[in-house]
Amino acid sequence: MKKGIHPEYKESVFRCACGAEIVTQSLQPEYRLEICSSCHPFFTGKQKLVDSAGRVERFLKKYGDQAIATGKKPAKIRKKAESPVKTSAKQKKE
Repeated sequence: MKKGIHPEYKESVFRCACGAEIVTQSLQPEYRLEICSSCHPFFTGKQKLVDSAGRVERFLKKYGDQAIATGKKPAKIRKKAESPVKTSAKQKKE
């Protein structure tokens, strides 16, 4: 490897919002995480809604129950046609 062109790795701390700290090496001395393996629902088995900065509420406030425009024409609503009653071969002979 050539000397002087590679970045210098430093001891780094990854801090999660739940309070967990992971010490490793990286280019920056500190990272802040919203969710980590000790608080993620996949690893803990508990459902937890993580809404950073109210994104869900902002979306619902902005769009609500409106249909989102996709550029396509809306599909026509089809009514179920009454299907004719099927008759068996025995009923046809009589």
